[in-house]
Amino acid sequence: MKHTITLIPGDGIGPEVSLATKRCIEAAGVDIKWEEFIAGEVAIKRFGTPLPDNIIDSVKKNKVAIKGPIVTPIGSGFRSVNVQLRHALDLYVCLRPVKSIEGVHTPYKNVDIVIVRENSEDLYLGVEFQEGTPECKKIIDTINSLSPKKVRPDSGISIKPISRFATTRIVKFAFEYAVKNNRKKVTAVHKANIMKHTDGLFLSIAREVAKEYAGRVEFNDAIVDNLSMQLVTRPQNFDVLVLPNLYGDIISDLCAGLIGGLGVAPGANIGDEIALFEPVHGSAPKYTGQNKVNPVAMILSGVMMLKYIGEEKAALKLERAVFDVIKAGKSVTYDLKKDRNDPAAVSTSAMADEIIRSMKA
Repeated sequence: MKHTITLIPGDGIGPEVSLATKRCIEAAGVDIKWEEFIAGEVAIKRFGTPLPDNIIDSVKKNKVAIKGPIVTPIGSGFRSVNVQLRHALDLYVCLRPVKSIEGVHTPYKNVDIVIVRENSEDLYLGVEFQEGTPECKKIIDTINSLSPKKVRPDSGISIKPISRFATTRIVKFAFEYAVKNNRKKVTAVHKANIMKHTDGLFLSIAREVAKEYAGRVEFNDAIVDNLSMQLVTRPQNFDVLVLPNLYGDIISDLCAGLIGGLGVAPGANIGDEIALFEPVHGSAPKYTGQNKVNPVAMILSGVMMLKYIGEEKAALKLERAVFDVIKAGKSVTYDLKKDRNDPAAVSTSAMADEIIRSMKA
């Protein structure tokens, strides 16, 4: 079967890991027509926007996309393209599996956790008011007139909405994922002991939804700070984690650290009809053009994509090849060597070559 898929290589190291992934997917025997678009800083220079409309149109048409990392300016500049895509396409699920890979150097073993992160609201919705502006002053005056707890007049304001609608659908997705993938437990992560009306609502709805799955999937909850401690002491106790947006971002990076880092952490953003696959790591602009970085996170995101489009056989073939190459430890990038200065480390493209050879062996 032929598939038409939108490819957004990204910027920084994005084009290098995207090319490696494209080559590996094609070598797995999947017939794909790629619709390729630029985004991020390169798109600004050419089109005046980091996210041209034709990208959104292509993804809506094709229903499936894969994207390399795109730089997000810190503190100023354009808003995250990743967040814009999620909101524009209503990709309300951020799915990030973290699983130990033999050959990756880490003190943790037998980690197998799936992060289900709510994508559409919380602080990442971007409802913010800059300190000193009339709008911010109006918000502060309104808050101070309604609440006994006062906000200082020189504050910047970010608003954290947690809705019944968005929480219900993300928790249902987590439980449905657990049922379909034979997972045993879902843990709702929150800070409801402090934020009674936002995280408190998230927890309350999670408990309501959990009742529908009683006897099929175990349920518990964890306060986010305590969860962080438990993850680095007893990660094997956790299975599926469902979290609001900000906690999901932070905890997914923590969990990636358990399995060796962001270089081996794939991800997906999923809605009711559309899915976009991308590695968890960023664009690492200091390595741009060096053909040096680890392509595994992007390739494994491609594996997730292949499973999603029904190419299960090709997905398992590619995944096994990736694992075999990492286990062998010879033709891997510098970060997958025991000594990061090992001169035997190979380039991004050379590691992709080895994965392709492994599939053909």
